Amino acid sequence: MVILHKIKAYLYDNSFTKDNPNDFIARTVSERSLSVKQICESAVNRGGADISASAMEHATELFLKEMAYQLCDGFSVNTGYFTANTQIRGVFDSPSETFNSEKHSILFQFNQGEKLRAEIPNIEINILGVADASSAILQVTDVKSGSINDLLTPGRNLKISGTKIKVGGDNPGNGIYFVSTDTNTRTKVEESDVVVNNPSELIVIIPTLPAGTYRLEIVTQQSGSTSLKEPRTAAFEKVLTVS
Repeated sequence: MVILHKIKAYLYDNSFTKDNPNDFIARTVSERSLSVKQICESAVNRGGADISASAMEHATELFLKEMAYQLCDGFSVNTGYFTANTQIRGVFDSPSETFNSEKHSILFQFNQGEKLRAEIPNIEINILGVADASSAILQVTDVKSGSINDLLTPGRNLKISGTKIKVGGDNPGNGIYFVSTDTNTRTKVEESDVVVNNPSELIVIIPTLPAGTYRLEIVTQQSGSTSLKEPRTAAFEKVLTVS
């Protein structure tokens, strides 16, 4: 077997299972998020592309735009590397009930395809050990849409899973924040909108946020049963979107 790729990962306490309090889950170490432009430049620099990076980027953007258009018309997409389809979330109480955006939602679902799956045997996983004991956000679920690590629905619940994420301490900066990736504006969740505040799970009401992309941050002095002198920040690595 030829190893073409290497992925680094740390182990974190597994807050998703209750039967074994001593097990762990692996979380990949993502150095950065690549844009279409950066991927095209990499393809040219590695010698795998026979056109310029700018031409490849332009063609890719055209493809993605058309793909989005077709998905919005209800077509499924199979690129070989991933499949995509349009889903409708929510319950219809009768055969005559129509779509209601207050009750139902539209979600685009992406899954790995055959060509991408075929690359898995070529990946070597390097476990770096148990991560630092600091807090970590592992997963967020938008309860309204059912979206995981993707969408935000203002005014509705967001479930945050992780390790040592309970908000505590007397520093006024402690709390849960949505940080705009465009303006760095920080919107704090009001204390009264924190429904559940546990070490492995938070449930909050998402503030009224304008459309855009956001980083989720948790600032706390709580660490297990002890309180830290200074707050520490756990930042979720994935960008969340208000459409």
